[in-house]
Amino acid sequence: MPLDVLLEARNLRKYFPVKKSFRQLLQKSGPDFVKAVDDVSFTLKMGKVLVLAGESGSGKTTVARLVMRATDPDSGSIIFEGKDVTHYAGSQLKEFRTAVHMIYQDPYASLNPRMKIMDIVREPLDIHDKTSSKEQKAEKVLSALRDVRLEPAEEIAGRFPHMLSGGQRQRVAIARALVLRPRLIVADEPVSMLDVSVRGEILELMQSLKERFNISYIYITHDLSTARYVGDILAIMNTGKIVEVGPIDRVLSDPYHPYTKALIGAIPEPPSV
Repeated sequence: MPLDVLLEARNLRKYFPVKKSFRQLLQKSGPDFVKAVDDVSFTLKMGKVLVLAGESGSGKTTVARLVMRATDPDSGSIIFEGKDVTHYAGSQLKEFRTAVHMIYQDPYASLNPRMKIMDIVREPLDIHDKTSSKEQKAEKVLSALRDVRLEPAEEIAGRFPHMLSGGQRQRVAIARALVLRPRLIVADEPVSMLDVSVRGEILELMQSLKERFNISYIYITHDLSTARYVGDILAIMNTGKIVEVGPIDRVLSDPYHPYTKALIGAIPEPPSV
């Protein structure tokens, strides 16, 4: 495995059983399994962004859950920093999760409404950082809030999520992912729930954090119009498989797979002036 490769997925498979009615069981009709992820392989280099794109149900989020070790694969392996983490458990899995964090799609649902921002961002530190004092953790939280451009950080830290805008909430989610200085962030449709006017700001922030802290991203989206802003490599998923992968500019300008062409054709054209 090359030294500059952070993550490698090898032949990942994840099938889910299909719930059937009594009549379907008697007739033995329909498939027994949904092939959510079906023999998926890819590599991600340090400091780079892999975009996983496809329609809803294509398997993107299941791949993310496999990489995060939130779901166990039926077969295949996940290699992180040269180590096979596929079967990590206990303390090994806990240590792995300090290096890999997730940003979820919905900034309204992913933050506990009963917790102040200070407590939300500090939560990963309380779980994984057993050496820092309470004061040191508080300073790390404030530093993370400043990193995502939430100022004044002390004032923001004392607020509840409902007191912030959607864009500010997503910045809090990014700060929570950032506070342990992870090597990989998995971003699952991180701007799809935000106003169009805010999306560019969040994407630009993610790009600047990548360059500043040498973070790698897996960026999951169904919207190819945002992919070019953040991506280095684009992998197109359809029915659990990667049907095309390559440098993002090449895939977007000269796609070879019919499904990729259809996705690109569905991108809305900007209005003419």
